[in-house]
Amino acid sequence: MLAYIVRRILLLIPMAIGTVIVTFCLLLLIPGDPAAVLLGQEASPEAIASLRSALGLDLPWYQRLLGYFGDLLHGNMGMSIFQNEPVAKIIADRLPATLELAFISLVIAVAIGMTLGVLAAMRQGSWIDTFAMLFAQLGVSMPVYWLGLLLMLAFAVQLGWLPAVGRGEGIVPALGDAFTGNLTPLTDSLKHIALPALALAANSAAVISRLVRASMLEVMREDFVRTAYAKGLRRPRVVIRHALRNALLPVLSIIGLRFGALLGGAVLTESIFAWPGLGQLTITAISQRDLPLIQGIVLTFAILFALINLIVDLLYAAVDPRIRLG
Repeated sequence: MLAYIVRRILLLIPMAIGTVIVTFCLLLLIPGDPAAVLLGQEASPEAIASLRSALGLDLPWYQRLLGYFGDLLHGNMGMSIFQNEPVAKIIADRLPATLELAFISLVIAVAIGMTLGVLAAMRQGSWIDTFAMLFAQLGVSMPVYWLGLLLMLAFAVQLGWLPAVGRGEGIVPALGDAFTGNLTPLTDSLKHIALPALALAANSAAVISRLVRASMLEVMREDFVRTAYAKGLRRPRVVIRHALRNALLPVLSIIGLRFGALLGGAVLTESIFAWPGLGQLTITAISQRDLPLIQGIVLTFAILFALINLIVDLLYAAVDPRIRLG
């Protein structure tokens, strides 16, 4: 297992190289000049040319690409053109907020999706099954930005129960305060994350519920389930201990993929709710043509997605002993 993990981690190197090359080539096609955007419309051509030279934008593309790889080898992701700070520092400041939002959204999506999927499979054809599949259809069809605006209008504007924008202190820092007996920061952070997390989780919850239902219905028809009933085991034990565990393998795969999708979907969600994470930072970097920052964000997302896939593969072995033996 250790050798397998090491091989998978080493595969991150060619993946990172390919991501950097593809991102760099796509950024060359983006219209607009970062130097002109930075100086404004009133800047003279001489000032723009001088700034381009200072930023290295006047160099041939292959020299800029090789220079970027050289910086990465030294652990340097470059300097942000507009914020004039190291890209690595900017990403490190924003990454916890995005991971927090994606993780909470995944927990909500798994809790809702697994519950509805199992109940729908156990009560196939009933009103519970109909409700679960209706929810799944709505969740898959509803754009995250539209749902986010509806949640904001209902719970923040009309009812005033939850804040519409911002993050608060953050759940992880607030947990430290909670251990000292101060629950106010944690409560405030949970209120701030509730709406964006629900908006982001809806689509994933719908996908997971449909997959869990289909997988459970297939497993419930297997011989070992009928044998478990014949041995006199109660239905909750058969469903949870036997059927659900065997139905989890395809579900784990989609959960891992959905976490990657949640990281990507955070771009829109963070923009709607002014969540100070990488998603909002991505929109700002693209609008400003901040090429080093865009490259750093894309590379960070790619590495996170690869690590998530590795974790999902390891969870396969925990759920299915046949994979461990293989």
